[in-house]
Amino acid sequence: MKDLVKNYRFVVKPVAKDVGRSLDLARPMKIHPLTYQELPLNPEYTNYADGRFTLEKLSNASADEMYWKARQEIILRHTGEHPYEISGPDAEKLLQKIFTRDIAKVKTGRCSYQFACYDDGGMISDGLLLKLTSDKFWFAQGDGHLFSWYKAHSMNLDVEIKDPNVWVSQIQGPKSLKLLNKIVDEPLENKFNYFDWIETSIAYEKVIISRTGFTNELGWEIYLRPENDSKKIGDLILEKGKEMGMILTASPGFRCRRIEAGLLSAGRDFTKERTPFSVGLGKFIDFNKGDFIGRNFLEKADKECLTWGMRVEGSYALVDSYIFIDNKKVGIVTSSTWSPYQVCGVSIVHMSSKEYGPETEVKVLCDDGKYHNAEICSLPMYDPDGDIPRGLKEDIPSGPSPWKGILKN
Repeated sequence: MKDLVKNYRFVVKPVAKDVGRSLDLARPMKIHPLTYQELPLNPEYTNYADGRFTLEKLSNASADEMYWKARQEIILRHTGEHPYEISGPDAEKLLQKIFTRDIAKVKTGRCSYQFACYDDGGMISDGLLLKLTSDKFWFAQGDGHLFSWYKAHSMNLDVEIKDPNVWVSQIQGPKSLKLLNKIVDEPLENKFNYFDWIETSIAYEKVIISRTGFTNELGWEIYLRPENDSKKIGDLILEKGKEMGMILTASPGFRCRRIEAGLLSAGRDFTKERTPFSVGLGKFIDFNKGDFIGRNFLEKADKECLTWGMRVEGSYALVDSYIFIDNKKVGIVTSSTWSPYQVCGVSIVHMSSKEYGPETEVKVLCDDGKYHNAEICSLPMYDPDGDIPRGLKEDIPSGPSPWKGILKN
């Protein structure tokens, strides 16, 4: 694989305005071991997760085409998520201190959504925790410097914190589990539940896969370890996937789906200035588990949610644009794009007061340079119970289902 990419000149641009991270090329940038699959498709990358590239653009399909593939068929995305390993006799003790949810409740073979806060309740980063053994965990994170945070709080603990050089790829969409059954060397004997992880064999290579993803569609993720022949695994996934209509996708292809699902982006939808309660993540705080960083502040913090969705008529809102009611600023857009399914702009927004909740009518500056009517809404925008990724409901749209709106002006 190195021979395939060593002479390639990577196009690296500042991240798109609706992601909002600055480009920092002063540090070494690392590429996914399956990057060679993207090179024929004129890729463009941005920096992400402690110096890893993440794919921002491909020429094989538009963002709308990628979206429909994820909702109706199947997509493959090589992510920039960065798993770190925390192991040793005091691994669980450290993680109990770092994260807001009870780590003791996570069983071996299971995953858990987790996030870390500062002492003042501001959020650092979130991600997926995999419990590998009783004293060994991976935490796959997006943006945010948690490695240093682990180190800073591990004093006097018998724990090892390291980068296992593991890379993650997502296979998402209604056909994703059918593809998995086609490529595993032996049938999956046990039921593979949502948020399970298992070790199985693909192309006679032992790999870890989890039934998770960042689309709220049916899907799974593969964790490629240094000892894996990543090319052999990746080539098989791509070959069998293409037979089922699978395409490679970039960030814009899943951005709409994660906004519609209310999946928050680190550094955009939640920040060091916002508490988990204010962004709607209060249910992931367990005050019964004992002490953790930020607990004292969060116990006294305002528990009201200020983060909602927003639908926009005729265009999509510009990220970081203010939201207005009668020329009064009442909120700000944190993530935004166009929904080919709802046929309207969709956003995640942070409001200035709890009084501006769902069904509030507002105006916002949009991509066409004009102010458009919009309406605050609940998140997720549909499938409120998450039945689709759990496999409890097959909801494959045949085409657009336009948002009709209730705006009077």
